[in-house]
Amino acid sequence: MKVMVIQGPNLNMLGVRDPRIYGPVKLETIHENIQTQAQQMGIEVSFFQSNFEGEIVDKIQECFGQFDGIIINPAAYSHTSVAIRDAIAAVNLPTIEVHISNIHAREKFRQESLTAAVCAGVIAGFGPLGYHLALNGLTQIVGEINAVKNARKQAVAQAQTAQEQQ
Repeated sequence: MKVMVIQGPNLNMLGVRDPRIYGPVKLETIHENIQTQAQQMGIEVSFFQSNFEGEIVDKIQECFGQFDGIIINPAAYSHTSVAIRDAIAAVNLPTIEVHISNIHAREKFRQESLTAAVCAGVIAGFGPLGYHLALNGLTQIVGEINAVKNARKQAVAQAQTAQEQQ
């Protein structure tokens, strides 16, 4: 299984930017911890961070056909970006949205996520642990998708065999 972790604007400033809200952990440390978990689970994980909306859209589109799922923290773009929302919908990959802070306990403009509706799930308020929860959830979702695909293949193969025997 291959997973892309996409980080939005200002997340490169974790550990410096308002530690009361986002905590003291730097983005590099979060990525190292995700990498460790992914290796233990036999998952290949890649990381991308950008402060630019178009680059995030491009990265989401590049995931099509290359990755099994996406974990994304769109950060401020969650609340403003129809383009990122549309890119997530277009690639039709299981995507989990993560927010380090509890966006529902913050300013009103941060409480609505435009991107959430096209994601399989949203995890908010658990700090860096949210990424680990997302990886576990994504593993479950991809496993279920693969089980359905395999069941369909078996059904088709059985139907073909039955038809050939007639």
